[in-house]
Amino acid sequence: MRVRFTDNFLANLQDIDDFWQTNNFPQAYDRLLDSLNDPVIPNLERYPEMGRLFALHSPESVEAMSVTERLADRYLAIREYIMEDYLLLYLPTDAVYLLAIKHHQQLSYDLAGLWLNS
Repeated sequence: MRVRFTDNFLANLQDIDDFWQTNNFPQAYDRLLDSLNDPVIPNLERYPEMGRLFALHSPESVEAMSVTERLADRYLAIREYIMEDYLLLYLPTDAVYLLAIKHHQQLSYDLAGLWLNS
């Protein structure tokens, strides 16, 4: 199955790159890109359902509950791929859409802004 990058995912990558550049450790970003190229993307191309369903996590605020209710049809299909230092959210449909990537210590995802550039 083909893997596609959403604008939000690319913006997340840029934020990660900016962070590592600012902290004089660009090698960390290079390692992230290497991990995405192998094994992450090949795994998702071959096994798009391999990630755990993100909806198994219960929303922990009124705001999060409101967003998940509005996006219920798509929200239920989002999966998470756990990397060494990052958590990747993706949506397997006609292709595997990479929605967001965050470092494990970052706080949250903008679920309302994830949807395929809309």
